[in-house]
Amino acid sequence: MNDEQDGKHGVQSLEIGMNLLRAMVDGQRSMMLKEIAAAANMPPSKAHRYLVSLIRAGMVEQDLMNSRYKLGPFSLNIGLAALDRLDRVRLGLSTIAEMRDEINQTTALAVWGDKGPVIVRWERPRRPITVNVVTGTVLELLSSATGRVFAAWMPKKIVAPLIAAEIKADDVPPELKTKAGVETLLAQIRDNGFATTEGFHRVPGIEAVAAPVFNFKNEISMVVLIVGVQGMFDIHPDGSVVQSLRRHAKELSQRLGAKEAAKESG
Repeated sequence: MNDEQDGKHGVQSLEIGMNLLRAMVDGQRSMMLKEIAAAANMPPSKAHRYLVSLIRAGMVEQDLMNSRYKLGPFSLNIGLAALDRLDRVRLGLSTIAEMRDEINQTTALAVWGDKGPVIVRWERPRRPITVNVVTGTVLELLSSATGRVFAAWMPKKIVAPLIAAEIKADDVPPELKTKAGVETLLAQIRDNGFATTEGFHRVPGIEAVAAPVFNFKNEISMVVLIVGVQGMFDIHPDGSVVQSLRRHAKELSQRLGAKEAAKESG
């Protein structure tokens, strides 16, 4: 076998390891060994051997309390490094840092991923009580300010199936139990230019406000958001927090070539 033929064959063990990582990514949560093995279509004993190597490489971590596996710090670093190579994300990271310095609140950046909105980076404020945002978190559309913004401006054919599934959830507010109720909310968000979770948030005591960032096609590209503790966090439309958010989102959109904010999702 010559070098060219050998190169085309690749390294089978690496491909197997990547299949395990792909199964964990698709799972979107910490998983038991048998779950990972089933998702990767291999025996648990074989999956365990590969997971041991992936743990040593920092790609996977195991919680010793419940034996579940999750993506490790090096996996997250790889993802962030790839995102950092995108100009829009680099500009977004600069924006949330500027907002954090301006209003001294937790700020974050989200993009649309395979399963919905994903937090790609957050900035911690200089205050004794802060809200931590977990990088890599996939957010729901109806229970998060970020998700509501994406739902308002993403093409309907993309968000409609996700919204339909969330409407059936028991913990969705009564006013969002129908398509008409959701459309009323999304229309209001488009008119306001931002979304909040005032009065309803997946985590009690936490409030958030988010605004869209558009690209040169006037399509939603990212979402910038601010998160704070309820009662210590002013999300009034005329308040400094919302005004800062809207100004930075508009300036970032302009840097990406947007002409004006779109009013309707496609």
